[in-house]
Amino acid sequence: MAASWIVDDELWAVIEPLLPVKPAGTPGPPQMDSRLVLQGILFVLITGIGWEDLPQELGFGSGMTCWRRLRDWQAAGTFEQIHQAVLARAHFARLIDFDRVMVDGSHVRAKKGAPATGPSPVDRAKTGSKHHILTCANGFPLAVALSAANVNDHLMLPTLLDRVQPLRGRAGQPRRRITNLIADKGCDYPSVYSELRQRHITGYIARRGTRDKVTAGRWIVEQTFALLHQYRRLAIRWERRTDIHHGFLDLAAALICWRRLSNRTR
Repeated sequence: MAASWIVDDELWAVIEPLLPVKPAGTPGPPQMDSRLVLQGILFVLITGIGWEDLPQELGFGSGMTCWRRLRDWQAAGTFEQIHQAVLARAHFARLIDFDRVMVDGSHVRAKKGAPATGPSPVDRAKTGSKHHILTCANGFPLAVALSAANVNDHLMLPTLLDRVQPLRGRAGQPRRRITNLIADKGCDYPSVYSELRQRHITGYIARRGTRDKVTAGRWIVEQTFALLHQYRRLAIRWERRTDIHHGFLDLAAALICWRRLSNRTR
């Protein structure tokens, strides 16, 4: 069985056209093969190993080579484009459910002081960050975001909704609009209901100060977080730079979508 960081031909066919190409005649040494560099980035994402410890014998190039390419690809929006390309394939296979979408957040400890970190209310005020996910009923993450650990979920909801892109891949107008949103008490705020009304979304949100619980589909978003944090580089935030960490987030979301798509279509 191939190692989990090996990019197979089918996935590479999706990714390769989206990677920026170095113009001919650009000064500097020849670039390392992009497929090998991507596999080096995946090796770090999956194992959690430090960049400086990336094994040279695997042929991925140095850790700094992979880090710089991750930085440049994230700045170009490449990982988000990969995520959207995989979602479009899932949409073509009729696997994206806009009628039931769940939102939630999950805390991770941050080992280094950095932007988008803060005292965690669930980890004795230790420095941490928070991952936010918008997941459809079939377990495909539609959007991901990063915040400080002490940022309430409801404040990140507009950001997540704004990141849901129109999905192509099927005849007719691209599908974008979410019909129903399921959330826990962390989203029970007037600003959330106002936001949902403006977007014509029906919200099913547990009320604060009551014993109400919204359990429908809860396991789906929790399972998605479990898959996300199986990537060890995301289970603890090591990066000081938010763009590097968000690059890992976007890439992991794309890989979760790809795995679910592959499992459903085989």
